[in-house]
Parts: sequence; structure tokens; C-alpha cells
Amino acid sequence: MKKDIIQKNIVNSNDKESRSISNGVEAKIYNQKGAEAGKINLPEKVFATKWRSDLVHQVVQSMRSNKRAGTADTKDRGEVRGGGKKPWKQKGTGQARHGSSRSPIWVGGGVTHGPLSDKNYKRKISKTMRAQALFSVLSKKLKEGEIIFIDTLSMPSIKTAEAVKVVEKLAKVSDWKIVDASKKPRVLTAIFGRNEKTEKSFRNIPQLKIVFLKNLNPFDVLNYKYLLIENPVESVKFLESRA
Repeated sequence: MKKDIIQKNIVNSNDKESRSISNGVEAKIYNQKGAEAGKINLPEKVFATKWRSDLVHQVVQSMRSNKRAGTADTKDRGEVRGGGKKPWKQKGTGQARHGSSRSPIWVGGGVTHGPLSDKNYKRKISKTMRAQALFSVLSKKLKEGEIIFIDTLSMPSIKTAEAVKVVEKLAKVSDWKIVDASKKPRVLTAIFGRNEKTEKSFRNIPQLKIVFLKNLNPFDVLNYKYLLIENPVESVKFLESRA
């Protein structure tokens, strides 16, 4: 009986492992010529999570709030220079009574309930929240076919024309409308490591924005229609380590 139970447990554990492997999200990897260079098994916790609009909204709004400089400042009636003398006597003029020419209802007076520079717009975002929001956005992008994995982005020299050719080849493979007449930023290109020739070649393309993978965040990913990830093996390992 004990042997049967042990064998059943081993079989069940093997089934679970095979299910977890088979349930992995598989994606194609392309090279710079637009040809298929292989496939990669993506972790479910990064590229197959459910869409959490509440969490994504909270993180994105917090990131936007943290970008605020908070330098807007106005003066109330006590801070505006002048206005110490009463404009006219209290009675007998036929006009409304006023005590100061720096009242908010006067031109050149103080501002009521205006912005103050001492207000703190900072919001705390935990690492877990930021990572889960990013995974939710990546999963949505992958499901909608808006992510391409490329084995490497390496340019022999700094030439924007060559970089445009690479983008056009990838656009044909994926049916992305990357290079168009509108020249709106459409593609967020996440490179794994620093490469001066690649950065300078691709940064002159108005439809693209170059970022480092370690700085990838849900705010930037949502601001662009498509996402191009370089060196997917190492990139996916890094993203998975943030979970």
C-alpha cells in the first residue's frame, strides 16, 4: 500500500511538472533580417497574468504624480506686497467697504486656494506593486501581438539608415505599422545592455524610443503601441527575477 501511494505521488508530481512546462507561453525570436531565429518559453507569472486595471491605474497615476515638480506657487492676500492702507473711508463714499487693495476680489490682489509649493505630490510604490503592474501590462501586450523579441540589436557603425531597414523588416514580419508618415512615437525598444552604436543609430528614428530593460516600467510601456525586447533570454530572466 505504501509503495502504491509513493508511486502515485511521484506520478502526480511528474504530471504537475509537465503541466507547468506545457502551460508556458511560447514566443518566436527574430533576427535583424526579419527571419525567425528560434523560440523562447516565457514564464506565466510575467507574460500570462490576468489584466489588473485597478493595480495598473494606481501604479501609473502614482508614477505620474511622482514626476510632478511641485514648483507651482501663489500668494494669498497676506503675502502680496502692499495693501496696508485702507482704500477709502468706511462710510460716506457710496461705495462698498474695503479694508485692503490686496483682497482676492481686487486686480493685483492675492489668490484664494491657489497651488502652494510646499504640497507633497509623492506617492509610495512598492516593488511588488510596480512589478505586478508591469507583468499585467506585458501580458496584455503579448496577448494582443504587440511584443516582438529580437535576438540582438547590434550595428557595425552609427547609421540611422541601417537601423530603419531593421525596423522595416521587423514591421513586415509582425504587421506592425511602425514607420509611417505621421512619425508618432509608436515603439518602445528595450535593450539589455549599453551599446553606443545601437543607441545612436536607433535614437534618430522618431517612431522609436530606446530604453534599458532594467528601467522598463508600466508607464512607458502603456505610452507606446508596440514593445521591442532585445536579447530575450537574458531579458526574460531579469524580468522574472523582479517577481
